[in-house]
Amino acid sequence: MSLSLNELSIDVLVKGVRACDRAFVARAITLVESRNPEHQQKSQQMLQQLLPFAGGAQRVGISGVPGVGKSTFIETLGCMLTGEGHKVAVLAVDPSSGRTGGSILGDKTRMERLAGDTNAFIRPSPSSGVLGGVARATRETIVIVEAAGFDTVLVETVGTGQSETMVADMVDFFLVLMLPGAGDELQGIKKGILELADMVAVNKADIFEAKLKQAMREYKSALHILTDASPVWHPPVVACAGLTGLGMVELWQQLEKHKSLTDASGERTERRENQRLSWLRAQIKDRLLDDFFSRKSVVKVLPDIELQVKNGEITVSAALNRLLGLPID
Repeated sequence: MSLSLNELSIDVLVKGVRACDRAFVARAITLVESRNPEHQQKSQQMLQQLLPFAGGAQRVGISGVPGVGKSTFIETLGCMLTGEGHKVAVLAVDPSSGRTGGSILGDKTRMERLAGDTNAFIRPSPSSGVLGGVARATRETIVIVEAAGFDTVLVETVGTGQSETMVADMVDFFLVLMLPGAGDELQGIKKGILELADMVAVNKADIFEAKLKQAMREYKSALHILTDASPVWHPPVVACAGLTGLGMVELWQQLEKHKSLTDASGERTERRENQRLSWLRAQIKDRLLDDFFSRKSVVKVLPDIELQVKNGEITVSAALNRLLGLPID
């Protein structure tokens, strides 16, 4: 496909995505990632047409600290699912990849088997140093891959910082990968990420077999201290091994059980509805900030006001009042 994004019509892109043509799916994602105002407007028109065909996939967020084996785990899980007839899309959220160039962008090379699977699609999110931009692209990419017919979307996050909250707010199920045998099992666990977890999977169980039971007991105890987010679901702790596939079938059965229970209770629908509202509010904040800092009146005086704040000549409150009191141009 030699046509540029400007030359491709919305109808052609929509038809290509609906036909699950990988080239068109990739170009559609590139369109939503673009910061070009014309591309952004075009992407919104395209997404509006794709929206009725989206929403049917199982959306799973997968997190874990670096070294926990996310790539191997995702490849093994993805291959198992495609072997069962599923179509799997793997998306990645990594706010640091723009600086390191390798954390997520190397996933296709680390998942060679899955990347070559005709029923799988792997796409790293772009990174411009701003997590909100990555999250926006990932949310809209979910719409594209679902409209293309992928019934399972795995969203990988780096495992540190705000990215966990962002990903948990765009998926149906949030899976946290942990390691056994890493010293004090609970020392590195942040309460925040456990509160988000719908399941904890202790990975590399084949390597750390001797310490597995103790680790699982401690993770279970940690989860029992927290209040369950759902009245129909208590986050289980399971053992697995991404390298060998140990426990993968049982792990996915838990996800299917969660889907069944939350579908029946209405929580799954409510969760998605609340996610859409949260996303609307986040977008309003982002748009207001962009509009504020792009005002000519703000651009003109901001450097001087920042310098005064930096030098301690005026208070932050006084600077804020001056900026907010500027005329809207």
